[in-house]
Amino acid sequence: VQALQGCTLHLAFIDAGERRELEVKIPAGVRSGQKLRLRGKGGKGQRGGEDGDLYLHIELKPHPGFRVDHQDLYFDLVLTPWEAALGAEVTVPTLEGEVLLSVPTGTSSGKKLRLRGRGLPGGPGAATRRGDMYALVRIDVPATLTAQERQLFEELSRTSTFAPRPHPPGASHEHTAS
Repeated sequence: VQALQGCTLHLAFIDAGERRELEVKIPAGVRSGQKLRLRGKGGKGQRGGEDGDLYLHIELKPHPGFRVDHQDLYFDLVLTPWEAALGAEVTVPTLEGEVLLSVPTGTSSGKKLRLRGRGLPGGPGAATRRGDMYALVRIDVPATLTAQERQLFEELSRTSTFAPRPHPPGASHEHTAS
């Protein structure tokens, strides 16, 4: 969230044997690996020269729910088989709070659903457009079934014409055990 909005950090460090403290404004949109230059906040200048610059090397702490790729954010969205097949409106997290995401009918595992403009800002000196957020779909099934759920799944297996695995021409469709 600090990378999204920017923040002010209070830093304490030892410089030439002396404790120093600085208040540093971190701009919105900073990235891991980026360097921030603090003019005149480094070592004392020699022979009356200007003080040197201090460089901060930015490293973002990983977020527990989101992965960062440049300006884009990714998270895993676990759906039930019926939400994926029938479509659904699901509540998903963003850096600003929860939003409603429409899951289209027939959504498969591995599909990416985009939430436009919900990623990180472009950062200092970059375009102000924000990146996107992507929900990576994973379909989960119940580990245990009630009697009614088992009956419904068995009925679906008998009546459905859906075949996710292609059968090679001339291959037997008999079930074999190894």
